[in-house]
Amino acid sequence: MTVYASSSTAATFDYQPGDVAYVPKSMPHYIENTGSTTLRYLELWQSDHFADVSLRQWLAFTPYELVRAHLNIDKSVLENIPTRKTPVVPA
Repeated sequence: MTVYASSSTAATFDYQPGDVAYVPKSMPHYIENTGSTTLRYLELWQSDHFADVSLRQWLAFTPYELVRAHLNIDKSVLENIPTRKTPVVPA
């Protein structure tokens, strides 16, 4: 799992079965299964409302000028980013 912080910093952690991790509130994170077996994990929030924004959605809906100013991504790349989210497990 990689957790992103401000000032272009990030930390990546390798977890084993049974490990417990904590991601501070509002910090973007990415989980990747680097093993050969099925990854199962449980996320818990201290809230009665779930909200999720993927990086792809953030890029697609943020005004191009802001994305270009911070990430220097060409507009043609952003125009091809789907705005509909693809669930990991279809509903």
